[in-house]
Amino acid sequence: MKTQTHRISVDDQGHPVLPPALLKRFGFTPGALIRVEEDANRLSLVRSTASLARVYIEPTNACNLDCRTCMRHVWDEPVGQMTLETFGLALQGLQAFDPLPTLFFGGFGEPLAHPEILDMVTRARDLGVEVELITNGTLLTESVACHLVEAGLSRLWVSIDGATPESYVDVRLGDALPMVIANLSRLQELRRCSVGELPKLGIAFVAMKRNLADLPAVIRLGQRLGADRFSVTNVLPHTAELQQQILYARSLDDRCLQPSPWAPAILLPRMDLDAITIERLAAVLKGRSLRHIVGDPPGLGMDICPFLEKGSVSIRWDGAVSPCLPLLHTHVSYLGGHRRTSHAYTVGNINDCSLLDLWNNPAYLDLRERLQAFDFSPCTLCNSCEMAEANLEDCFGNAHPACGGCLWAQGFIRCP
Repeated sequence: MKTQTHRISVDDQGHPVLPPALLKRFGFTPGALIRVEEDANRLSLVRSTASLARVYIEPTNACNLDCRTCMRHVWDEPVGQMTLETFGLALQGLQAFDPLPTLFFGGFGEPLAHPEILDMVTRARDLGVEVELITNGTLLTESVACHLVEAGLSRLWVSIDGATPESYVDVRLGDALPMVIANLSRLQELRRCSVGELPKLGIAFVAMKRNLADLPAVIRLGQRLGADRFSVTNVLPHTAELQQQILYARSLDDRCLQPSPWAPAILLPRMDLDAITIERLAAVLKGRSLRHIVGDPPGLGMDICPFLEKGSVSIRWDGAVSPCLPLLHTHVSYLGGHRRTSHAYTVGNINDCSLLDLWNNPAYLDLRERLQAFDFSPCTLCNSCEMAEANLEDCFGNAHPACGGCLWAQGFIRCP
């Protein structure tokens, strides 16, 4: 997304004067604590932890596919879907915030598998809420696509992990790519006739050794279908087999590669990426990670919770509220060859308490402050004691959730 520049004045008392709309949008209200980041030439203001800007809603944790990368293979949780009553409470909760947060239908199921999802999208849009939705694209029938276009869905994300039927079925375990392409082609025609050509299309790709070669073709395919945004994430290995597919084994030790006499800082200029430069840069940067090439843009930094940075909260299908998507469900993954259990963590349930009250709960406010400081043990680097086997506690004295082993916070895993 393009960075916006604002020119502001300084008043007679020496205070910078920010536009009221910016103050409201980023939660810079009287009494709010604001993190200011400084480098040699600039100051950056970070969104207040009091600002809610994005609400992830999991309509259901059921799915019509059986992808080899899914955490559904390593959990023992009931399958369920959000009731319209619970969804109504979620919408009521959104209306308590100004400005209205964006609503993102996602989580760990297929949103279009919920029988009332189209009504949910319409109800949210009727309130003026910006709405996004992620899908595997197999249930995007003509009638569904027409409804999403007519409702004014802001953005549709579609998960595509292979550019050919053979590579797609290798990950998704279902020969559905031709159907997905046909569905998106039809959506593209419908979008052209809509106001603002909505919904905008984004493509989500899970990168592994087995499918990384397909990424350029997936991007070309997405562009032909009208996509203007691509979200690429690494795979979170939920099984021992998937450990062999990760693309960040050396990068887990990234802290060992900070500037030093043995690993000096290398500041690169803008240049074309082609066969010549890629080959030479690979030799220069051997043993280093991607962040040494591109610097530290949002989503690639270390010890930064991306869900906190977005000002987000997540609501499970049963109404339980979590700080992030990874904490919605208890699941297993592997970190540096070791099995790690991430236990679900909730701050309450919207069936029992309003979203506004849960958001402003002192314990949740304290957790968001700790996440912003990110004073957790470096489990992704150390990973050598029993505490690293789960997120229940760490050696810094943090209790559940102890986020030092979170791969989202280290820039390896990302969500749209």
